Amino acid sequence: MKCPFCGGKNLEVLESRSVDEDNSIRRRRRCVSCRRRFTTYERVKDKFLWVVKKDGRREPFIREKIKGGILRAIEKRPVSLDLVEDIVNQVEREILKEEKEEISSRLIGRLVLRRLKKVDKVAWLRFASVYLEFEDLSDFERAIEKEA
Repeated sequence: MKCPFCGGKNLEVLESRSVDEDNSIRRRRRCVSCRRRFTTYERVKDKFLWVVKKDGRREPFIREKIKGGILRAIEKRPVSLDLVEDIVNQVEREILKEEKEEISSRLIGRLVLRRLKKVDKVAWLRFASVYLEFEDLSDFERAIEKEA
């Protein structure tokens, strides 16, 4: 592993702890060269999982894509990055419980929506507008009325 700041290879582990219900390890590291600190996470790679998109295409499951979608939805909202990480972990755990090799992108979207709704209604609506492919104002109005 290299330092993300200077590319140095001599790193120290300052702290390690289990996170995500003991499914991963969080490590605080420091680069010996530039002395900057950063955090890494280690996870067990269970199996290779495919996501089946709405149009039938298949692509590898990448948890960072879920995180990216949530981050776009919470932009300028009072939602912590730790909470985003928790949501991603919860969704990933639920997906892996299915014990399937393929998972529908629709299921992933529903899982994210369910959690975002509890956290922030505006973020939920933003995510829904992309996931449910809103085309005009009436789609937003219907979603808001349905939730009211």
